[in-house]
Amino acid sequence: MKKQTGFTLVELIAVIVILGILAATALPRFIDMSEGAEDAAVEAMAGNMGSAMAMNYAAAVATSAGVLGTPHVAVANCTDVNLILIGGYDTVAYTVTPADLGSALGDTAACTLRQNSSSKTATFQGINAP
Repeated sequence: MKKQTGFTLVELIAVIVILGILAATALPRFIDMSEGAEDAAVEAMAGNMGSAMAMNYAAAVATSAGVLGTPHVAVANCTDVNLILIGGYDTVAYTVTPADLGSALGDTAACTLRQNSSSKTATFQGINAP
């Protein structure tokens, strides 16, 4: 006679209860992740915009120093960042608050980016590149 092997009903119920407890404690953490993801998205976009401003400024400095082949885009307002980002940015999802960057090469201003769906904001440095 061959002995049957397997799990008892009590063992199966114990595993289901443990999985239920784990799911109940993990679910609130996953729900709260959407807020963190929105924060990260707006911060990342602001970082991209700040990097684009810095790269455009570097090209403007190189051009003013006589280095050929370093084209830049004239930037005098925070909203001009849409001209220097490759492909621009999603103007439905984000809004950049207009701010004058001054008149001289290298003048700066704090630019504010707003995520329209959540009203979260982040700042990046705008750099004038006439």
